[in-house]
Amino acid sequence: MFATLSDRLADTFKNLRGKGRLSEADIDATAREIRIALLEADVALPVVKEFVAAVKERARGEEVSGALNPAQQVVKIVHEELVAILGGETRRLRYAKNGPTVIMLAGLQGAGKTTLAAKLALWLKEQGKTPLLVAADLQRPNAVNQLQVNGGRVGVPVFAPEPGNGVGDPVSVARASIEEAKRTLHDVVIVDTAGRLGIDAELMQQAADIRTAVNPDEVLFVVDAMIGQDAVTTAQAFLEGVGYDAVVLTKLDGDARGGAALSIASLTGKPVMFASNGEKMTDFDLFHPDRMASRILDMGDVLTLIEQAEKAFDAEQAAKAAAKLTGQGGEFTLDDFLEQMQQLRKLGSMSKIMGMLPGMGQFREQLENFDEREIDRVQAIIQSMTPGERANPKMIDGSRRKRIAAGCGRTVTDVNQLVDRFFEARKMMMSMAKGGGMPGMPGMPGMPGMPGPGKRGKAKQQPRKGKGAKRGSGNPAKAGAKKPGNPAKTGSNPFGGDAPIDYEQAAADLNLPKDFSKFLK
Repeated sequence: MFATLSDRLADTFKNLRGKGRLSEADIDATAREIRIALLEADVALPVVKEFVAAVKERARGEEVSGALNPAQQVVKIVHEELVAILGGETRRLRYAKNGPTVIMLAGLQGAGKTTLAAKLALWLKEQGKTPLLVAADLQRPNAVNQLQVNGGRVGVPVFAPEPGNGVGDPVSVARASIEEAKRTLHDVVIVDTAGRLGIDAELMQQAADIRTAVNPDEVLFVVDAMIGQDAVTTAQAFLEGVGYDAVVLTKLDGDARGGAALSIASLTGKPVMFASNGEKMTDFDLFHPDRMASRILDMGDVLTLIEQAEKAFDAEQAAKAAAKLTGQGGEFTLDDFLEQMQQLRKLGSMSKIMGMLPGMGQFREQLENFDEREIDRVQAIIQSMTPGERANPKMIDGSRRKRIAAGCGRTVTDVNQLVDRFFEARKMMMSMAKGGGMPGMPGMPGMPGMPGPGKRGKAKQQPRKGKGAKRGSGNPAKAGAKKPGNPAKTGSNPFGGDAPIDYEQAAADLNLPKDFSKFLK
């Protein structure tokens, strides 16, 4: 969603690299480029003006003028200002001290409230809560049925006493759900209300009546992040007509410009609490302003990646694989490789995972074109092998590769590439696990052909006197004697040095017999 904005800002910061000081013209040019980038991203004009003014003021301050690297300092300023307009700090749910916590969802038609209600229920379930979904959207056709289906997908019960499709009183349903939650010992109630328009006074009044009936602990305004400036207008209308405590952004994985996400918190004063960035029920989490700002500036989001990995990865399997890579638990096999890939698959889309790493913005096109089915093809090839072949890939010869290719419907070339990549990956991972660094990276220890820790490459050295002169000197008399029959006092350096070697002095340094010179004739 923020691809265009990220690219424009990255190009702006490139122009600052290499500058020891920032002139007034540099600051004005940078501010102008940032203003254009934000306006192209459909950020509200008042937010753009405030943002650019803050960046210019801080850029003219001592924190930049005295900095060693002004470009990095400007990036830091922009990052901090982005965090500010996105809400500052992460906003978390408030839970009721007594009785069930009531969460009411409101928003426009088509914003994705019903799907988001199920995502929120699953998220709360993973937090150790026992949520209850309430079907209070009785206007939209099949809204009740959709919530029941989604509730079944996430394993959360749905309270739906009315069939919907224009039948029933949503205020009564919402009020009855509180008693039902108390009776069935559910500690969180999620009320899904009908979508409405800001100009629809009747439906706005209905939402206000539901709020009065259930007295929710949190009212969340659900907004489609792809609708641009209309999202801000609707958010202000809902704030005045119904009121809400926080915002939930949906469809953050879309290809729109994303200005709504950067505008709502600043203009309404209400923080963004949650964000939905995919179609899966697990594509939902707390909204972290600092992490979103880092993504926009192509700094990655490693913390979110770590959190997802902690949820998805099996710690015991990971420990076994690590032991094998260090040579303490046997050899790392294709079975272990497949297990690691399957755990990685639990994190979700590989494109999204790679996108969380710093600096991946420059590879955006490759990530967008990545074929997610490649992992399925690799899995098919490995599972077409016998247990012995997976345990010892070195035994896979030409005939075996042909049989494996036929068994999985791939070509022999595909099998060859997988086996070769496995050996390369195992070698790299073993080197890293043992602290040897990554093979092929200059200056890193543990690489073939590179000096190990504490060693230096062989530079041209001045010849040393002593044993080195005697050893490997070949025929020094012949090489160094100026006149036949005379002892050679000096000779050319057989080791490639420019300075000649004084063999007489070398003999003296070694405390050899005085007549040692006769051996040099």
